[in-house]
Amino acid sequence: MTPAPLSISDITDADMPAIIALWQRCGLTRPWNDPAADIALARRGGSSTVLVGRSSGAIVASAMVGHDGHRGWVYYVSVDPEHRGHSLGRAIMAAAEDWLRARGIAKLMLMVRGDNTKVQAFYQTLDYAVQDSVVFSKWLDGRPPTPGMK
Repeated sequence: MTPAPLSISDITDADMPAIIALWQRCGLTRPWNDPAADIALARRGGSSTVLVGRSSGAIVASAMVGHDGHRGWVYYVSVDPEHRGHSLGRAIMAAAEDWLRARGIAKLMLMVRGDNTKVQAFYQTLDYAVQDSVVFSKWLDGRPPTPGMK
């Protein structure tokens, strides 16, 4: 059965528990990142948001999108596992791209874990290309490096 068309809007306070639950079902959360704090930070200013995709009123997709004034970034791109295979991932990514274009941002960046080949293949179908870059990070609150960092 094909789901109803995706209706996409910015997150509301009432959406937060459902979005966090979606991210958990999709395996996107990590112990060192508090999803509620990530949502709050994204909503704090005009340079980022969380887009929510609804089908028949149910939250089935999301993407955190923002920019640093130069490049756009997406995080927490998710489609409910029970609704996959109906191009909802394409739709939420198109909405993220449109959100950035509307703000004059010409390039979108995203990070995918190296062992997540299925998601890498998804982005390649959307014409995203792997760039030869190394990502460095540092916790500014004094925490030790994230597990798996070199």
